Amino acid sequence: MATSRALAYLESRKNLAGSAGGLAGLLLTFTGAAGPYWPVVVAGLYGAGVLIAPPERPTVPDFPDPSAQLDEVRADLERLREYLADVDLPPAARDRLTELTQLLGALLDPGWVTEILVQDPDAVHTLSRAVRQDVPEAVDAYVRTRWWTRLAPGQEPPERHLERQLGLLRKEAEGLAASLRESEARRQESHTRYLEDRAD
Repeated sequence: MATSRALAYLESRKNLAGSAGGLAGLLLTFTGAAGPYWPVVVAGLYGAGVLIAPPERPTVPDFPDPSAQLDEVRADLERLREYLADVDLPPAARDRLTELTQLLGALLDPGWVTEILVQDPDAVHTLSRAVRQDVPEAVDAYVRTRWWTRLAPGQEPPERHLERQLGLLRKEAEGLAASLRESEARRQESHTRYLEDRAD
């Protein structure tokens, strides 16, 4: 631990600036300008260099690559599909769920969509939340509520809630797809303007 701190100090800006000051003091000593007080001059110039050195910059955090995060969400979508295949759902809810997972899968497909997604952290978060939280919770709530409804008939069927939830999630995914399309269209328009300006 102490060795690593010593090595870090040797490479620090303070030490480098102090060393440059110390070298200047040695040059003054060799030219005879420092006189008999040369150790004080060298040490003083080293200390001055340490004091005027710019502060160390903190290391920039190494954040994960957004495309790697999308790979994880793709893998989670596959796990979600396996889970959903085992759940007994009414046909209307199953159809809505299939449409939603197909839309989420299309948004997560590798290719140009991924290139746009990695530039929009909010979109990545929205997809991640839909795959990892919203869809599984909606289906699990339906499964649990369906069991209780059998004990207390006459209440609103839980599949209606599930269908509404899946409809809202699909609407959110469609809105995300529309915003990605608009983003790509703006990028195309910007590139067209750039080429037109360059041609003038």
